[in-house]
Amino acid sequence: MADERMKIGAKVEPLRKTRSCAECGRPSVREHYPFCSDRCRSSDLSRWLNGSYAIPVAEDETKADYSDEE
Repeated sequence: MADERMKIGAKVEPLRKTRSCAECGRPSVREHYPFCSDRCRSSDLSRWLNGSYAIPVAEDETKADYSDEE
């Protein structure tokens, strides 16, 4: 049965379009998506863990959260 499903010369289509690496701009690789290599992926992770990247929060949002608890 497995032989019936496989077609000789069949082309595998990617699930998503290739994008440039988020770190260096080279084409991304499926194994490390959205990065081109383990080096770029690790470099980005290091920046997140060291606090180089941060998600901004507006002051009004934090005050609103605390006022609801009181």
